[in-house]
Amino acid sequence: MRADRLVSLVLLLRQRGRMTADALAHELEVSTRTVLRDIEALSVAGVPVYAERGRHGGFALLPDFQTALTGLNHDEALALLVAGSRRGAQLFGLGSALASAMLKVVDALPEDLRDNAAGAAQRLLVDPETDLFSRRVAPEELSDATVAEVRRAVLAGHRLRIHYEAVGQTPKWRTVDPIGLVTVREQGYLLAKRAGEDRTYRLSRVLAAEELDEPAQRPDTLDLDRAWQERNARFRTGGDQVAVLVRVDPARREHLVGTALAVCAEETDADGWIRLNVTFQDSRHAEWALWQHAMDAEVLAPQWLRTTLHERAVSIATRYACPEMPYGRGAILVASPHD
Repeated sequence: MRADRLVSLVLLLRQRGRMTADALAHELEVSTRTVLRDIEALSVAGVPVYAERGRHGGFALLPDFQTALTGLNHDEALALLVAGSRRGAQLFGLGSALASAMLKVVDALPEDLRDNAAGAAQRLLVDPETDLFSRRVAPEELSDATVAEVRRAVLAGHRLRIHYEAVGQTPKWRTVDPIGLVTVREQGYLLAKRAGEDRTYRLSRVLAAEELDEPAQRPDTLDLDRAWQERNARFRTGGDQVAVLVRVDPARREHLVGTALAVCAEETDADGWIRLNVTFQDSRHAEWALWQHAMDAEVLAPQWLRTTLHERAVSIATRYACPEMPYGRGAILVASPHD
């Protein structure tokens, strides 16, 4: 751990120039006394770090102390910098390691390539916190210690005990055979086997974890993307799914299909509208999705969904109905300047 901190200290001085002990302590998340001990250790090891006293003093490296990374072109360097802006590392408990790694990559680039790539990376934004409709993406709150324990078990191929809180259930300890970690839309998942059966766990619901010494019962090789797709398909075809026959305006077809789990059949009516047989996860999902389309879609079946949407529309119309005008229909009231 100290070796990594010493490297990070050197890279900070390389990239930012002179820095005070307090500033270094803040960046490295250690005490000022620890920074002073690290500076002394670097000097003993032959790293040309020196102190400058005075109001604007601090610690600095000799100008000719540098390294170089060869064989990396501009686009490759840019790809690394942009990749470092994604949240996958945070979800897997590797946020600090990613920051340190990106610091090392930037420092090792030739100066001209470093400046160009860093400037270009500032003009590329990946996965912002809100979309065009100002809907905020709420990242999950994860325990670094817990996720680190899960990650170690996955990479070491060891069994894992997790204290897991399933939806609507009391947290329970489970022993699983971890297979891999997946991040999708700001959410992290653990793919595992339990008693030989496939299981998928939300990382945000893992309250505690313990890596065991036992080897995990899992295949030596794995296509993680394929495993995720298979589990995703099983999720989409399980549970209390609802099949809906609906007519939709062609201009709204893509939006409707995007909210459904699957499209089972499709044909075009004589008036140009599209008739779709689609499935939704459950009744609430179906009601929400069809309500979004207002007059651009018509549910043909099931009848209970037509009734639900009708009752909802009546309730909305009643709430926003115009009150009866006290001065007669069509009367126009003009406010007095003395009111």
